[in-house]
Amino acid sequence: MAMVGALVKGKGITVGDGVYLERKDVRELAAEAWLRGALARLPALPRRGMPWDAVVRAAGRHEAAVQALDDAALRADFRAQCARMAKEGFTDVLLARAFAGAREASRRALGKRHHDVQLMGGWTLLHGYVGEMATGEGKTITAGLAASVGAATGAAVHVVTVNDYLAQRDAEENRALFDFLGLSVGVIQGDMEPDTRRAQYARDITYVSNKELVFDYLKDRIATKGTLDAHVRLRAYATGAARLPVLLRGLHLAIIDEADSVLIDEARTPLIISETLPDELGAELYQQAIAFARRMREGEHFEHKGGQQLYLNAAAEADMTEWTVGLPGVWRSAVWRRELIHKALSALHCFHRDQHYIIAEDKVQIVDEFTGRVMPDRSWERGLHQMIEAKEGAEITGQRKTLSQMTYQRFFRRYLLLGGMTGTAREIAAELKGTYDLEVLPVPTHKPGRRLRLRDACHATDDARWAAVAARAAELAAAGRAVLVGTRSVQASEILDRLLEDEGVPHTVLNARQDQAEAEAVAQAGGRGRITVATNMAGRGTDIKPEADVLASGGLHVILTEFHESARVDRQLFGRSARQGQPGTVEAIVCVDDEVFVRFGQPLQAVARAVARRSGRLPAWLLKLLARYTQARAEAHNRRVRMQTLKHDRRTGERMGFTGKSD
Repeated sequence: MAMVGALVKGKGITVGDGVYLERKDVRELAAEAWLRGALARLPALPRRGMPWDAVVRAAGRHEAAVQALDDAALRADFRAQCARMAKEGFTDVLLARAFAGAREASRRALGKRHHDVQLMGGWTLLHGYVGEMATGEGKTITAGLAASVGAATGAAVHVVTVNDYLAQRDAEENRALFDFLGLSVGVIQGDMEPDTRRAQYARDITYVSNKELVFDYLKDRIATKGTLDAHVRLRAYATGAARLPVLLRGLHLAIIDEADSVLIDEARTPLIISETLPDELGAELYQQAIAFARRMREGEHFEHKGGQQLYLNAAAEADMTEWTVGLPGVWRSAVWRRELIHKALSALHCFHRDQHYIIAEDKVQIVDEFTGRVMPDRSWERGLHQMIEAKEGAEITGQRKTLSQMTYQRFFRRYLLLGGMTGTAREIAAELKGTYDLEVLPVPTHKPGRRLRLRDACHATDDARWAAVAARAAELAAAGRAVLVGTRSVQASEILDRLLEDEGVPHTVLNARQDQAEAEAVAQAGGRGRITVATNMAGRGTDIKPEADVLASGGLHVILTEFHESARVDRQLFGRSARQGQPGTVEAIVCVDDEVFVRFGQPLQAVARAVARRSGRLPAWLLKLLARYTQARAEAHNRRVRMQTLKHDRRTGERMGFTGKSD
């Protein structure tokens, strides 16, 4: 326990008795979580200063002393403070000296001295808060600061990012600091073999995406069959194994970048590990179901209310009974007929090529809706993936059997210490408190923001929207600006690509098909006259550095082409512009028939459409009202889905606890 003393000192944490060190699951009533969230919604009491003030001031006083030390003495002083913290906890006195040492080490190793606001961010992470740090305020080196201190106390530190690219990039940006302090750093990437993964997790600090981390944890649960620590060790000794068959060292300290995305937005569905089984139904059955579904008409056989909400009516069941007369097997069952045709209709009408998935290497590959990246080894469950393969004429793979599953809510609550950062946390502060018992602390900016929000525009048709976006991007690029255009799908990015190509306007496209060129595209995106068209890949964590002449012309301009379900995601895209006190402008150019408006904006969207049809575009006040109304309803819907996921997770945990199983 000594190696995690800093994490648990004075916190009353109960450690689990599982395969490795983690917090024990605490069963609580749903009312307890609701009450925590309700209390978090109450207005905060006035503060007399912030809790980090004493540490930041003291770190400043230590600065001259640590600057006088040579490299070896500086490293030894830093490690000595952290060794004491391993026994005494993250006390203000010890943390101030350690922060001062890490700041000086960063200046020498990286050429970057931590600003006071970054010390404040580091304090929040090591005290189990979510720090709301504005985009561009240096969350990467803030995470490096906290990770250095945590790892030097002996804890296994996981720095959790939203994708593999950011995990690799952020680890490299901090590597020189970690090397200076004598700390090892590892990076997990999606294509790594188990032995390589184990070696990366064995490092002092490991950078990893949220999905890879949870899947590796589930693999450990499967490998150890969820048994208790002593049983696993006895089994290892009995078989002559030199070590436990696990990847991770434990769930000690997690530092989550973009905490709202990981803990809230992606927490709607559990993560599942499955194995492929021989498909007893056969490819022909899926092809038949798709053929029947293509004969059905919306309004006559089914209702599609946007998103994945699709409902069969009586006519569908009557026609299916008639069409399948004489067919063998499962077609004789009314229950199976209904299930198969519903899956087939969903594949046709709810999941779209170049939006929800792409076809690559003759396979259906899912596109992550939050990151815009391809997930080649993932599949939809319960036959949906096979239906989409049949729809696209691809080779139909086998059915999947669930081996283990876990929600983000349950997983991250198992860390002994959990902290996070994001530029967009205030709207979901109550949910963070209710679900994870995490409080949000706003961290001030180093320099005043200079981002200018221009007037948004909403057009009556899709063609008018894309024409306006292309013209606006070309106009700004010709004036010497750098332009980033954010789209919500591969298909949308390619529509704009063709328009700009036809006009002879130079540009770069970054989407799930071109993800290998991401680093180069981002590096060039701040150049004079550059236009970069990107999906959500260019949202969170992307650091576009405008050149000096671009800044002189007004900085990076960001165009949002479709509002997201959460205004937080819109703000993340806008946050690529005007970082760290630089100039920059942003605007939205959208269409009244965008999916988010149609699905969540009724009945206001119908009124807005009628207005737009008459005048060609919406008045600014009506667009603002429509966007706020739509996003409020979408957020409420998604919150309900997350609560249902959490309730189901609690019930599953209770059943497994009753039967003696672990997960």
